[in-house]
Amino acid sequence: MGEILALEFMRRALAAGVILSTVLATISFFVVLRRFSFIGVGVSHSAFGGVALGALLGVSPTAVAIPFAVGVANAIGVVSRKGKIGIDATIGIFFSLAMALGIIFIGLSDQYNVDLFGYLFGSILAVTTGDLILTAVLGAVILGLTLVLFKEFLFVAFDEEVARASGLPVVLLDHLLLTMLALAVVMSIKVIGIVLVSALLVIPGATALQLTRRYGPAIVYSIVTGLVATVGGLFLSYYADLASGATIVTVASFIFFVALLFGRFRRRAHAPKS
Repeated sequence: MGEILALEFMRRALAAGVILSTVLATISFFVVLRRFSFIGVGVSHSAFGGVALGALLGVSPTAVAIPFAVGVANAIGVVSRKGKIGIDATIGIFFSLAMALGIIFIGLSDQYNVDLFGYLFGSILAVTTGDLILTAVLGAVILGLTLVLFKEFLFVAFDEEVARASGLPVVLLDHLLLTMLALAVVMSIKVIGIVLVSALLVIPGATALQLTRRYGPAIVYSIVTGLVATVGGLFLSYYADLASGATIVTVASFIFFVALLFGRFRRRAHAPKS
């Protein structure tokens, strides 16, 4: 423990990991409830286009990825709502387009930039003090909005039609949730990578709902899952010399399967006997 905390890059990674796991786990609860899991996959992979564009322009990839990912997330919402195609097809189109643009931007770049692959698969060595500050600011914004609008988000997730009939701005809330999802993706890609961030947008919420159907405890279980997976994964990756992002997701998946088995046994134990 002391050996890890003596290393500055590990202290930054752990701090970033605690923040992002809390934020992603909170968003994950609503992602699972709203069945937005595939949107999370699409937005996380689409962020690569923004990262590559930033590298091409010679500016911060993260700074460009933020508006790029937010734009893609909201475009998915608009096209899926107003177009005549399903949301899965809409996500597939934007997913493919953004990844293709990312590859084109890399091809247009004058030099090969290995840092781009750090965004794909994550790298704790890449987390700088500036990244940590950005993560903290974005995390505070996302958690603040979630706290203020928790009841509204929950109402829409529970029954969208009734929420609309009650006068709630459902479309606005949907776009706000998509924007928060995109910001959560961008703030996470340095630590766990674009390829794996979508997993932490789904697994904590799915794990929590295996343990309880009460919304308050579910949020807590989701956050605990995210924290244990991120912190435990970082420690395990350090001592076992493994890729940090992949290890975090593997630990989170293990927790999910344990919760799945526990939930199944508990339901059997409480099932009425014939």
